[in-house]
Amino acid sequence: MITRLAKPADAAGMTVLLNAVIARGGTTAHQSPMTETEVREYYIDGSDVHSSVIAEDAGTIIGWQSVGQWKGDPHIGTFVQPDLQAKGVGAALFALTLTTLRRTKISYIVAWIRADNVPGLAYYSRIGFRDIGGDPSFALDDGQVVGRIYRRFDL
Repeated sequence: MITRLAKPADAAGMTVLLNAVIARGGTTAHQSPMTETEVREYYIDGSDVHSSVIAEDAGTIIGWQSVGQWKGDPHIGTFVQPDLQAKGVGAALFALTLTTLRRTKISYIVAWIRADNVPGLAYYSRIGFRDIGGDPSFALDDGQVVGRIYRRFDL
């Protein structure tokens, strides 16, 4: 596995992974598939993107992480191939994200995690995010209430 900065040509592989995670459900607030154009704009090189990194193995993207400005704060999103979760991919992504962000003026990162996303909550705790609040009434598009936990990491 190698980690590196994402580039526009990675949009296809990042989209495949993201849409697989969305289709599986349970670990992201995204509920509709995204296009390559949307992934590129929101997560790779759009004007609000601060950092975008990928992990790949044998030329296949197995995880990616992006920090972008949203709702006034730098928000992080992490997507790892489900059968590779808790195997070091996320930690490797975060190490490169930190290196990248420390070259910017960003001083903190916010994560909004579904309250029912047990692997995501464990991951963000493991890498040092701390609770700063939440929204117990956060609901998915279908009305299912799953809640959200807000966490922060200070650089």
